[in-house]
Amino acid sequence: MPWFTLARLFFGAAVIYSAVELRPLSTGLVPNMLFGAGLAAVIVLFESRLRRTSLAHLVGALIGGAIGLVIARTIGAGLFWADTGDRRVAFLHSLLLLVLPYVGLVLGGLKGEWLEPGRLVSLFRDSGVQRRYKILDTSVIIDGRIADVCETGFIDGTLVVPQFVLSELQLVADSQDSLKRNRGRRGLEILQRIQKTSGIEVMISDVDFPELREVDLKLIELGRTLHGKIVTNDFNLNKMAQLRGVDVLNINELANSLKPVVLPGEIMKVFILKEGKEYNQGVAYLDDGTMVVVDNARLMIGKTIDVVVTSVLQTTAGKMIFGRFIDPSAASQLAPIEKDRELNGKRVRQVPHA
Repeated sequence: MPWFTLARLFFGAAVIYSAVELRPLSTGLVPNMLFGAGLAAVIVLFESRLRRTSLAHLVGALIGGAIGLVIARTIGAGLFWADTGDRRVAFLHSLLLLVLPYVGLVLGGLKGEWLEPGRLVSLFRDSGVQRRYKILDTSVIIDGRIADVCETGFIDGTLVVPQFVLSELQLVADSQDSLKRNRGRRGLEILQRIQKTSGIEVMISDVDFPELREVDLKLIELGRTLHGKIVTNDFNLNKMAQLRGVDVLNINELANSLKPVVLPGEIMKVFILKEGKEYNQGVAYLDDGTMVVVDNARLMIGKTIDVVVTSVLQTTAGKMIFGRFIDPSAASQLAPIEKDRELNGKRVRQVPHA
């Protein structure tokens, strides 16, 4: 049994014993015992909700409530000239003592993230220099390409790894499935690699949003709070963040934009790997994974050939290139014919008009 469960049991027993001994209700033993048990249950429920709240929000709520109480007492002291025997004045004093601490408690709890050390330090820095936050999600950490991008120096600012993302990554690394376990361990190794990269600042954020259960929603809310960008390769998270006004850096979109651009009519050298779906087609792949479908290349499987690009198709899954293989022997046979046509054309053009 966990220690906090024992502490709750002892606390409940102490409250029930106090209610039985002191008799806050002017009734018998059983009603006071039930009253003490109900009061202990309410306090334990309140404590369990507070345990899920971050320390910064708790401190902010306490400071806000204390400030509200001080303001209420100050206003009450300023009304010394009012008739305290009047019920309306007494009600006004009571209302101030209730409303202002309550408002301070709520506002302090909502703005508690400003009490984090990073936020407090930023208040004393030059206002012209702002930190640019890039928030990493689980998928982009496991993918691993973000480490290569960081090493090239194209990522600036501070990389933020939320604690709930680390927890999800640890859960994947401890999975019973060997494939998931290897992916989780790879993600942890990628994080260590990024931390060792010079010029990259990695920050582990303890900010959490207990009212949100989905990790994607927590990432979006954290992006709003830090005014940062989410780095991901998750299509659904990309669309959700854009709908909610949070900027996203998609690694897949970056990879697609860096693929080589080919135009119809260009000649490229490819290795025919397998047979295509249509008759007399061969299939090749570029280094970045782009599929190249080549006509007249079924007999060239396992060979490196030159193909002429006929068209390029951009799909949601990526880019596809279509080409045509021209047999050198056939091209040599067609060359004299093409030369004769060219000469005949010149002769026709050189004939003067009558």
